[in-house]
Amino acid sequence: MISLHRSCFLNNSGISGSSSLFSYKLNKLPPASVKATALGPNSDTNASVLIENKAFKEITQDGTSAAANVDINLTVAGGDREVYYDDAATEDQLVTPWSVSVASGYSLLRDPHHNKGLAFTEKERDAHYLRGLLPPTVISQDLQVKKMMYSIRKYKVPLQKYMAMMDLQETNERLFYKLLIDNVEELLPVVYTPTVGEACQKYGSIFRRPQGVFISLKEKGKIHEVLRNWPQKDIQVIVVTDGERILGLGDLGCQGMGIPIGKLSLYTALGGVCPSACLPVTIDVGTNNEQLLNDEFYIGLRRRRATGLEYAELMDEFMTAVKQNYGEKVLIQFEDFANHNAFDLLAKYGTTHLVFNDDIQGTASVVLAGLVAALKVVGGTLADHRFLFLGAGEAGTGIAELTALEISKQTNMPLEEAHKKISLVDSKGLIVKSRIDSLQHFKKPWAHDHEPIKKLVDAVNGTKPTVLIGTSGVGRTFTKEVVEAMAALNDKPIIFSLSNPTSQSECTAEEAYTWSKGRAIFASGSPFDPVEYEGRVFVPGQANNAYIFPGFGLGLIMSGAIRVHDDMLLAASEALAAQVTQENFDKGLIYPPFKNIRQISANIAANVAAKAYELGLATRQPRPKDLVKYAESCMYNPAYRSYR
Repeated sequence: MISLHRSCFLNNSGISGSSSLFSYKLNKLPPASVKATALGPNSDTNASVLIENKAFKEITQDGTSAAANVDINLTVAGGDREVYYDDAATEDQLVTPWSVSVASGYSLLRDPHHNKGLAFTEKERDAHYLRGLLPPTVISQDLQVKKMMYSIRKYKVPLQKYMAMMDLQETNERLFYKLLIDNVEELLPVVYTPTVGEACQKYGSIFRRPQGVFISLKEKGKIHEVLRNWPQKDIQVIVVTDGERILGLGDLGCQGMGIPIGKLSLYTALGGVCPSACLPVTIDVGTNNEQLLNDEFYIGLRRRRATGLEYAELMDEFMTAVKQNYGEKVLIQFEDFANHNAFDLLAKYGTTHLVFNDDIQGTASVVLAGLVAALKVVGGTLADHRFLFLGAGEAGTGIAELTALEISKQTNMPLEEAHKKISLVDSKGLIVKSRIDSLQHFKKPWAHDHEPIKKLVDAVNGTKPTVLIGTSGVGRTFTKEVVEAMAALNDKPIIFSLSNPTSQSECTAEEAYTWSKGRAIFASGSPFDPVEYEGRVFVPGQANNAYIFPGFGLGLIMSGAIRVHDDMLLAASEALAAQVTQENFDKGLIYPPFKNIRQISANIAANVAAKAYELGLATRQPRPKDLVKYAESCMYNPAYRSYR
């Protein structure tokens, strides 16, 4: 009896990647058809499946075939899985493009996981019945990348580039990731912010093929079965949104699916997490966006948003079903939930699930890394600086709390004292003690003894910050008056304008450098072009969450972590800050260039994994000796594989 396990590819000695429904690890290739006993995707009973294909079926003279009876061990309900992203260990071996059967012919060209387009060799075209289905030319993957970049650059509208990339992802997965990895600085704004914001706004109009799981109120009571409809079973990262607060664009309902899809493409491209282990999910509880409710192309539920018990019960069923289907170690990343749900969900499930909120924790970690790096330019320690935030939602309070934790850790200062170095301004002005009874719970730690102040410029002059951070989601709120006030108070004011997309940024890079007379240390959430001021070229930093979450997730996966701890976020920040070189500082950068992002992610993953082992939260034993090298070896490699 041969024991089979699902994996990325079928090869002679190991696992790498995943297939569309079942794929297996074999000690040797079965001589003919495979009789597979497995759990049916929609029932708890065993289903016997006969898998056959001429590509490996040996026909005897009397027409019978040799067969291998195979017992498949599918621990669907959350058992420990040995699925690893060991492309580096097996990339020199021949593999079989395995799905329910060995993919061949026309079906192989329509399978995005195994399609190679014109890169199929002459031998592969013969073996897999591709003769006549492709033009005669054979080209390399590198030439395909060159051709695709030539085509994408011809588009002048960013949304057209986005749609071209999504089409490629749905037809040739490995070429998509190869393209994105090799051209990350150019294509990151296309598949992620700011273009993904416009894509979500128009998602109903551009929607073609589903790329994730949509769970609406219609699925209440059967979410466990809905998740099992997804063909991949070894899921290790889920990005989920309910679409209520997409970037700075507000409630986009079901059309928020563009965010989980974009985030997970970066988990693979930047962090090396196998694409088959990633699952985008949208929870559709309706929308309060009247424009969408009246849009004939809207793809979601046409009702007002569910709240209270109805909402809580659906989310609880979802979280329970995830653990039942995928086990204790699946990472669930909450994305773009509104404040009133985001904090409660993180607090509720943080003790029972491996959960991470990118808007609260990811943003905090990447901004803290920028602050730590900026200290090498402006001098002093974090405790020597004063911080003023415009915006007191998920991002603002998340950054403030993690910064206070780092100050407390560095100085042994009580956390309450560290809080006093940080002030927040919300829509009603400076958060002060006299307002405490009317404040939401997550704002109360920042209510200090100070007279009420309404205007931001007055708050700057009143609190005298060295660091100004914008997370308001409101564009152009860092006015000339505000920036000049910061420059008057500080020789090198640190100004972070973090709101996305670009239209919502508190100020532009050009405004920050010009109004501060070239003295500002600037970073933004969305990308800005370099700025020339008085003969000097400034390259603005981008405090992009994509620096953190892919490597952070890889670190959790490779250590088998079962919970997220704040110290892991601090470890990620420290690892990112350490990657900034003197050459970067000389250009005005406080973040390393994205062209090195996979190496950056490997270092972040190693730091996070080390902290997981230190805290006793890692389950994958023994601990690897060199965590950086181990992280690199776990990363998905999009290079084409050679087929039998």
